[in-house]
Amino acid sequence: MFSRTWHGIVPLKMRAAFEQYEYQTGVKESLAIPGNRGAFLKIVEQEDFAHFFLCTKWDSMASMIAYAGQEPLIAVTYPEDEKYGLISDPIVIIQEVADDRNPFAAQDDIGVSIPTI
Repeated sequence: MFSRTWHGIVPLKMRAAFEQYEYQTGVKESLAIPGNRGAFLKIVEQEDFAHFFLCTKWDSMASMIAYAGQEPLIAVTYPEDEKYGLISDPIVIIQEVADDRNPFAAQDDIGVSIPTI
């Protein structure tokens, strides 16, 4: 199984609108692809920006490619992204993973402790 994680930022004033848009585009469209095992969105506010992390889980590279295209390391973009002031990382992270759990769940839920710095 594989995960594919994208990151982008929008101005904080666009957070709510972009969140709805992200659910209608990246989340909804990826979930419609056979072989998708989940789509998980995390939003982190930092100063004047909202960071969006979308992690999708896939049964195989073939199912991921059905969503992302022949270059799955390149971010999937949509025509209206610019309307929200989106700054998208052009590269996504793909990893082999053991399960389809939410990678953004509270760390206590998955038995991992993270030291505080």
